[in-house]
Amino acid sequence: MDVSFAGRVVEWRGPAPFFFVPVPEEQSADIQEVAAAATYGWGVIPVEARIGTVGFTTSLFPKDGGYLLPLKKAVRAPQGLAPGDEVSVEMTVRLGS
Repeated sequence: MDVSFAGRVVEWRGPAPFFFVPVPEEQSADIQEVAAAATYGWGVIPVEARIGTVGFTTSLFPKDGGYLLPLKKAVRAPQGLAPGDEVSVEMTVRLGS
């Protein structure tokens, strides 16, 4: 399942800072329709994503009825991404067999 969206980078400050792009409501609803076939536990959804020239594999985190796309430093640093930056995301939800 392919999904494209735009969103702002947000920072969550816990014991260590984490950075995410929230998946918009419409795309989250689409993902929820296939979540049972995609999740491998705890509600996380495996995806392959691309922001700019950087492709990466990660898992969406469920949050308040939607999802958060985590952004590791290896994704943020090459593009100089910081909280508040607007990004375009191309993503493929990896469905189980």
